[in-house]
Amino acid sequence: METRAVARFVRVSPQKVRLVVDLIRGKKVEEADRVLAFTRKRAAGMVRKVLKSALANATNNPNIDEKILYVKDVYVDQGASWRRWRARAMGRAAQIKKRTSHITVVLAE
Repeated sequence: METRAVARFVRVSPQKVRLVVDLIRGKKVEEADRVLAFTRKRAAGMVRKVLKSALANATNNPNIDEKILYVKDVYVDQGASWRRWRARAMGRAAQIKKRTSHITVVLAE
């Protein structure tokens, strides 16, 4: 059995989140939670929140034993980018893209 949780439009670039996500892929849930708790990246808190949500989804399913869960799959997709403008020289403007991410965590027995 599998359970999943998705956080959409998280305000961190996917490149930064993928650095954190690679740390927990394939690990048991308790170990992954410990790793995220002591990782000093801003994205670690967001990934940890999604991991806890997937664990809560598993505990509400009576067919899943939450003691033997592991992180089967975790991936990050790019969401919509916010477009902002910054003033440049000679009256011009330059576009700034504030990127967002979709974080998906899949747990399995």
